[in-house]
Amino acid sequence: MDVKEKERAGRNLAINLKYLRTQSGLTQAQLATRSDIPRSTVATLETGAGNPTLSVLTSLAAGLQIRIDELLSTPRAHLVHFPKDSLKEMTRAKGRVQVRKLLPEPVPGMEIDRICLQPSGKLVGVPHRPGTREYLTCEAGQITLWAAGEQVILHPGDVAAFQGDQRHSYVNQGSEPCIGFSVVTFAPIR
Repeated sequence: MDVKEKERAGRNLAINLKYLRTQSGLTQAQLATRSDIPRSTVATLETGAGNPTLSVLTSLAAGLQIRIDELLSTPRAHLVHFPKDSLKEMTRAKGRVQVRKLLPEPVPGMEIDRICLQPSGKLVGVPHRPGTREYLTCEAGQITLWAAGEQVILHPGDVAAFQGDQRHSYVNQGSEPCIGFSVVTFAPIR
């Protein structure tokens, strides 16, 4: 976890803790008593300056009668801006393919990527776990999709749906870069 992610987690905790405490009609002292932790710990965490242990987080969640993830998740009522350079981007196929993650915060069971294929660029997809479904849409240019031995050529606006647990690849056979978006919905782990 890098420094920005740690700062974001502390900020999320501070915002969520204060919001959930006030929504419950509790003062910091009342929450501290219910959680069996010092009031100063609650105050410090609400400023975003604390670094709580798992025990403290568990106690706060119990005091508020919520799950721990509600304390740590991105506040739902607030807008979060992720500048382009903060999104994870990978270059593959000797620089001919750029893949940028479009979900900076984890969404269980889902992945969305922006794929830019340079002319003659090819991205070989790694088969996902059984039951996974994948959707590919073409935004610009023309993308040739190979999935489970079948081929389809996608033009801007086209969408292809296929089993993501099969061998698949994306190819730009044109003379201009092409851009597509891949949405993967993972099958639940049993």
